[in-house]
Amino acid sequence: MTELMPLFMFLVAGLILMTGYPVAFALAGTALIFSLIGSMTGNFDSAFLTAMPSRLFGIMTNETLIAVPLFVFMGAILERSRVAEQLLDAMTALFGKLRGGLGISVVLVGMLMAASTGIVGATVVTMGMMALPTMLKRHYDPAIACGTICASGTLGQIIPPSIILVLLGDVLSSAFQQAQLDMGIFSPETVSVGDLFAGALIPGLILVVMYIIYLLSLAWLRPQTMPAPEDSGDDSNSWAALLSALFPPLLLIVSVLGSILAGLATPTEAASVGAVGAMLLALAKKSCGLKVLQKVARSTLEITSMVFMILIGASLFSLVFRGFAGDDLIAELLAGLPGGVVGSMISVMLVMFLLGFILDFIEITFVVVPIVGPILLKMGIDPVWLGIMIAINLQTSFLTPPFGFALFYLRGVAPKSVTTGQIYRGVMPFIVIQLLMLLMLAYWPELATWLPSIIYG
Repeated sequence: MTELMPLFMFLVAGLILMTGYPVAFALAGTALIFSLIGSMTGNFDSAFLTAMPSRLFGIMTNETLIAVPLFVFMGAILERSRVAEQLLDAMTALFGKLRGGLGISVVLVGMLMAASTGIVGATVVTMGMMALPTMLKRHYDPAIACGTICASGTLGQIIPPSIILVLLGDVLSSAFQQAQLDMGIFSPETVSVGDLFAGALIPGLILVVMYIIYLLSLAWLRPQTMPAPEDSGDDSNSWAALLSALFPPLLLIVSVLGSILAGLATPTEAASVGAVGAMLLALAKKSCGLKVLQKVARSTLEITSMVFMILIGASLFSLVFRGFAGDDLIAELLAGLPGGVVGSMISVMLVMFLLGFILDFIEITFVVVPIVGPILLKMGIDPVWLGIMIAINLQTSFLTPPFGFALFYLRGVAPKSVTTGQIYRGVMPFIVIQLLMLLMLAYWPELATWLPSIIYG
């Protein structure tokens, strides 16, 4: 019975989370209760808890994690500066003569917003409020409109600079070093956030292309779902409007992402450039007054506080989990699965996929990855490939009915005329595309590993 205590910890924490109790306190409280029970029964060494202050100090002094509030600030500024609205108007005018052009515009704007903000909820809500009424007014099938917006919004999971990739990069770096130390390698290699950014570029762009191909195919095969648009007239103004709307955010993305990939700046330094650049962009558009800055600062503070509180709770949870030899138990379970490395990888991906229904990516990154990451990496799995697989897997989970987070975000801003069933039906083809992308990555890991090897050697 004692050896099953780690599994009971997960079960109790999951049950508490399903009641809606705050994640950070649910994880920390569960850990403290089980450590107390273990100490009273002689199954847990309370000396493990003495490592908690050093873990907190490590979180406080972690330079990579400073990028989180800066990227959140950048995204919040852009969300309130009407960048997405202007982009959507310009692209809609440009693709006005193309059947399905509005859907393609939503995908492309979603991609740019994902690369600008890196926050799934903000992108889905923003695109839902702007694009969904327009698509319904132009008699788009509600299911297709909802599916396109949800899928485009979740691109923030995989297209850099994504917050999940920043967090994953930090966690995977620690897991990779721990795996090498466990294997007797005392000068371990590292994996950086820049590696994950480079690894995510090609899969992210392939996903965008696959979304567009699907929409074009649908417009050809089922034209009634995307009625022919009215003649938009002269395209010269459309091109001018597009360039005017596209240049500032594109310059911001290139300066942030390009400086990281070129090795000119760390993710934290690049995030600070992005935050200042977003503020200047908003000032240039005269959409960044004092009240807006106050709202952005408050929003940034709330999200950042949530992230770090969850990180602290997850650190305590994983510490007690290891105190009960939970990592050994997980290693034995994975080693006993049929199929070796492949079987272990499939099992972990499936568990993370299901956890994505009840946990946000932050909790999964901080709780699950530190436990299973070292075990999988000791099996010889590439850390960059593993990170990209996790990111796309969670992106798929957030799209999948009935519990996908993106579906809840859109439901909150969609008009009452759009049913929940239509939202569910609309995302199904995009889920298939996501699964196809996972299979492509599994068969061709080079899709994720080639670019980092070229850039960083």
